[in-house]
Amino acid sequence: MQACALPPLSELYSEHRPRALAIARRIVGDTADAEDVVQDVFARLARRSPGYGGRAAWSTWLHRVMVNSSINWLRARKRRDRLSHEAQEPLSPEALAVGAEMERHFGEALEDINEQQRQVLYLREVRGLSYPEIARLLRIPEGTVKSTLHRARQRTLSLMEERGQQP
Repeated sequence: MQACALPPLSELYSEHRPRALAIARRIVGDTADAEDVVQDVFARLARRSPGYGGRAAWSTWLHRVMVNSSINWLRARKRRDRLSHEAQEPLSPEALAVGAEMERHFGEALEDINEQQRQVLYLREVRGLSYPEIARLLRIPEGTVKSTLHRARQRTLSLMEERGQQP
């Protein structure tokens, strides 16, 4: 089915912005962040044809886009927070030793899984890339990224458990 054309963006924005902002605010929890999500969605609409197929009302389609964009924004914020989070207190020598040992065990288990699983697991867990970013980088479908990551996690954990290494 061919995508339907969007009405003029100014019309779409003025009519649906209040509802889009309410949806984003409900999901991300902050008005300023919700405004960022809304602006990003409408900017994307202005740059390219979105894929509205005409099977639902504009408001229904936009609602789904806003929900998905808000959830993606939360995931990205969580990744950013995780990467920028610093320990409150310096780690004890024991904690550093345990961490180094776990890292070594993880590295050993990583060597024993297949190449594609190793790449996907590394890109997701170490580099923090999203599923679409990994799919684009490795030139594989996003569904393959998800299933490969699941299998890689299971296999790595089972290898560590088999070796008596607590993950």
